[in-house]
Amino acid sequence: MNTLTLKPISKIEGEINLPGSKSLSNRALLLAALAKGTSKITNLLESDDTRHMLNALNQLGIEYSLSEDKTECTIVGNAGAMQTTQAQALFLGNAGTAMRPLCAALCLGEDEFTLTGEPRMKERPIGHLVDALRQAGANISYLENEGYPPLRIEAHGLKGGKVSIDGAISSQFLTALLMASPMATNDTEITIIGELVSKPYIDITLNIMKDFGVEVVNHDYKTFSIKAGQTYKAVEHFMVEGDASSASYFLAAAAIKGGTVKVAGIGRNSIQGDVAFVDVLEKMGAKVEWGETYVSVTRDTLHAIDMDFNHIPDAAMTIATMALFVEGTTMLRNIYNWRVKETDRLYAMATELRKVGATVEEGEDYLKITPPKQLKHAAIDTYDDHRMAMCFSLLALDPVSVTINEPECTSKTFPTYFETLKSISIF
Repeated sequence: MNTLTLKPISKIEGEINLPGSKSLSNRALLLAALAKGTSKITNLLESDDTRHMLNALNQLGIEYSLSEDKTECTIVGNAGAMQTTQAQALFLGNAGTAMRPLCAALCLGEDEFTLTGEPRMKERPIGHLVDALRQAGANISYLENEGYPPLRIEAHGLKGGKVSIDGAISSQFLTALLMASPMATNDTEITIIGELVSKPYIDITLNIMKDFGVEVVNHDYKTFSIKAGQTYKAVEHFMVEGDASSASYFLAAAAIKGGTVKVAGIGRNSIQGDVAFVDVLEKMGAKVEWGETYVSVTRDTLHAIDMDFNHIPDAAMTIATMALFVEGTTMLRNIYNWRVKETDRLYAMATELRKVGATVEEGEDYLKITPPKQLKHAAIDTYDDHRMAMCFSLLALDPVSVTINEPECTSKTFPTYFETLKSISIF
């Protein structure tokens, strides 16, 4: 097992340019593949998730070229559903941003597909999406456990019509259905069952669909209307915004032990919901400055908060480790969908926080964290989850520092994370 013991950081100061957003990168790749014409995508995230999407597109016959640093991709769109001449088995690792959208998109064509991934992917639910796609005419079967990958798709197009989908577990299910619906035979009306989680991620989906020429009518996140017969149109130059979730670690570090950190690649008009993390830092007492294409954070006296984090579940993980550095008890509410991410993040976060001395109450959908008087050094297990490694790196801001087990898991979204953190650290 690889381990990385971080040198204690005395201060954080500097400026960084963010890698591209994972969510935007894989959405753009798929829509460019379905579009009519040739799209050029820049600031593409070079990571495990995008690699799995690109490998799948290659297997499906989509022509593309990558720059040497893999951050620019030119894609020749298929002008419609992807067709193959033989059955395809696609291995998608643990990339939910590839598995869920491809599951829907491949139903549009005419062939047989098998979608599988790493062992953890086989534990991540997909039943709500499959149920919705079946209502729209899809023929999908489970190859192992009901409600979970791997899947077999016998594609004969989607009919559309009235479709209901449960919104309580993952916004990726609705995203997948939305992106496929314009290419259904009939108009589609999607009704959300229950409360839709992570609404800002749906805003990302609707924005990028619009960029690629498709309109969706959003009725207050309760129903969505999509006209049939719409065609995705190539975008001559689509620039992927910097990853707002990745920004959270550096901005949090500034709030804990700055200095000022300026992050370029997101700004006041970002379409990513995770920029709301900066508002949380401000509520905790940090000083914030917004620009059109940047945000900077400066340290001030921090205090605990009690908030609903359903709208920014990924960035909220960073608040859980920040809780170790603030006065009082921090409460993160309405975060059940942490349990169906790359690992059961509620369990994992509670377990690792206790290792460093925190008092933690783990509920079904909440986390309550009280910091110890003094942190303890610990070897943090990362559960093959990139965000666990990056969140707990913040413990290097305490003199006892931290050891990260299997730090290479950051390759999922940010292969150079530890080098980037070091570049703005003063020891």
